[in-house]
Formats: sequence, structure tokens, C-alpha cells
Amino acid sequence: MTTIDTLIHARWIAPVGGESRLLEDHAVALSQGRIEAILPSGEASARFQASDTVSLGSHILLPGFINAHTHAAMNLMRGIANDLPLMPWLTEHIWPLEGEHMSREFVADGTELAMAEMLRGGTTCFNDMYYFPDVVADCVDRIGMRASIGMIVIDFPTVWAANAGEYLDKGLALHDAWRRHERISTPFAPHAPYTVSDDPLKKIRTYADEMDVRVHMHVHETAFEVKEALEKHGHRPLSRLDDLGLLTPEFMAVHMTQLTDAEIALCARKGVNIVHSPESNLKLASGLCPVQQLLDAGINMALGTDGAASNNDLDMMGEMRTAALIGKIAADDASAVSADSVLRMATLGGARALGIADDVGSIEPGKAGDLCAVDLDALETRPVFDPIAALVYSASREQVTDTWVAGRRLLANRRLTTLDETHIRRRAEHWQAELASHAR
Repeated sequence: MTTIDTLIHARWIAPVGGESRLLEDHAVALSQGRIEAILPSGEASARFQASDTVSLGSHILLPGFINAHTHAAMNLMRGIANDLPLMPWLTEHIWPLEGEHMSREFVADGTELAMAEMLRGGTTCFNDMYYFPDVVADCVDRIGMRASIGMIVIDFPTVWAANAGEYLDKGLALHDAWRRHERISTPFAPHAPYTVSDDPLKKIRTYADEMDVRVHMHVHETAFEVKEALEKHGHRPLSRLDDLGLLTPEFMAVHMTQLTDAEIALCARKGVNIVHSPESNLKLASGLCPVQQLLDAGINMALGTDGAASNNDLDMMGEMRTAALIGKIAADDASAVSADSVLRMATLGGARALGIADDVGSIEPGKAGDLCAVDLDALETRPVFDPIAALVYSASREQVTDTWVAGRRLLANRRLTTLDETHIRRRAEHWQAELASHAR
């Protein structure tokens, strides 16, 4: 028998990648943080001797969810400034609040709260855009998650940097500090076309090519953004980004609710990745992303929650359900944006967008052991005729029981193994008191 670290038996496995849509009564063998094999449970028991054997008799085992767009520390702003459109929400509430309270301590506490929520919901990797990314990297390294941590760039001064040049310098230092880490990558994260001018974007394009890193940006989030760009610059933001050479297979465009047929064709031709954040778009009344039209064009689609200040959660299972349901309305087609499509968006699509699909996003031999298990035995998901449909349309994140990152079990039977829940609650209460005057 071959000695391995972990053997996970599951009632169902959804590999996402490979030839099989669904495997029944199979097991995943993990060794040194990677997937050694996927095989029938009986064969696995005969072949492997594991230090830890986990039996999930009523669960579906999945690739860990990849939350492809977050502002993790904004978890501490959950519930502040509700029921507002994007620009008043940002300019009258969020940016002033950040100017008054933002600190390394705020980001550390908010990021831990976000990671606890994500792990409890089956998310193993997140793509973050926020201030003090060095603090976020420290948290990710210590807790054991996987993350893509943005080198944020914005024209105006904040507590993190005084100008675009300083943002870039600090971003490059972040990249140098973490570039060899097996679970952390560092894309550029210019905030949006309306907050970053041409010169920094040109530098980002040059640096991204030289450093072989991704670029992550809010684009075409609202009709107002597009209208304002036309009035100020005479062309739409996506056209401007194309002129600057940013539309490439390394570009991640978040939101994209305002698209013409020609722009969809442009994104397909350039290989742009699009990150869909349906619940944030709905709450801010930003618009509907034409997901099925984008999928039909061959565009890689990922899924992200956005920050908890505009969602108000980091629930990827909820995001899948919402994406599927509103995708059908946007397409006027009940067969559009299927359960399988949104599961792929939440896993392999995110991995491809982040440039880490060789390591994560599907359950295949050789890939990292980033997994989550969802118990479908609850009354709310019975009977189970199609486990993937049950996962997307019926299950909730409270049914996630276990989460592994690089073979390490960070959630075990609903218990976080590397985070202190009591401490996180205490810090959340502290910041609630600090921010209470801004709540409405």
C-alpha cells in the first residue's frame, strides 16, 4: 500500500475538469498538498494507507470555490450605507469612512473576518483589491488560504499612498516580497477607468508584460460610468483600455454590465477574462451582465462576490444561485447560465482568470488539494436527483462542512482550524463601535 496524507471518500465528486461531470462513491487521495489520485472508494482503500481518512457519505466534494473579486477588509463595513447607487455609496460614505478609519489594524481584522466567512462557505482562494495589501498577504500566509492580492493603483491620495507613482512603487515591493510564495500571487489592481489616468495605466501595461502578471480592474460597472467617459473623453472606457493595450488574456474585467455586441466581440477576440458579481450589481442597481452571451462568445467567465459592504456577504454558493437565476432573465431563456456553467465559473473559470488553473480550479491528479465538501443530506436538499443542481439551486453555505487548501484542512466539521473565532468576533464588535456613526 502507498502511504499518503489524506484520503477523502465522498458520495459524489464533481471534478469540474476532465471527462467526468460527476463521480459516485469515489475518493480523492492527497499527498504533500497535491492530488495523488481520484478513484473508486473500494480501490482507494485497497491502494492507499492514509494518515487521515475522511468519510463523507452524503456529501458532494468540489474544487474549492475561487472568489475572483473581493475587497476583503470591507467585511467590517457590512451593513453601512445600504440602498444607494454606486457613486453616492462610494463618494459620500465609503471613501470618507476609509479616509477616517483606514489602518493596518483595520485591514488585518477585516481580512481575518472575511477569511473566516469564506472558509466556512467553501472558498479556498480569493482575488483581493484593497489598501495595505502587504497586511492581507501576511494574513493569508499565516492562515493558510490561497489568494491573489492586488497591487492597487488609484490617482488620488489615500492612507496607503500619496499618488499613482507611490502606489506602483509599493505594489512592486509587494510583488518582490511574495513572488515565490506557493499560495500567493500579486496582479496589478488599478481601481477603475474613472479613477486611474492614462500614464499609470501605460506603466501597468509595461510592468505586467515584463513581470508576467495579471491586471484586475472594475470596468463598465454602471451606465453612469460609460456616459461620463463619453462626455469627458469621447469614447467608452473599454475602448480606451484597448487603446492603452490592456485588453489581453491577462486582463480581468470586473462587472461588465454595460456591453454592446461589438464590445463582446472585442473581449472575445482579445481573450479578456470577465468576473461577474451579480449580487453586488443587483444591490447597487448597476445593471445585468449578459453572461450567457459572453459564454456563447467563448469568453472565460469567473464569479466574485465583491466586498461585503455592497453585497452584503462573501457567499459563493449564494452567488452561483443568483448568477444562474438572473442570467436566465438577462437572456430571456430558462436554459441559459446552467448549474454546471455557474459551478465552472466559481471554480475553474476563476482559476483561469487568475492564471492559476494549472494548480487549482478542478479535481485532477497533480493539482493542489484545494477542496470543499457540501453535505446534501439536509432536508432542504432532499431528494437529490442531480447533486450539481441541488448544490446550485437548493443548498446553502451552512451545509459546507470541510475545506482544504493545499491539502491542509482549514475547516473540519464546521470548525475553523487556523482562525480564532472568539478573537474575530471581539474585533468585529470593536470596529462596529468605531464605525457606528456611519451606519444607516
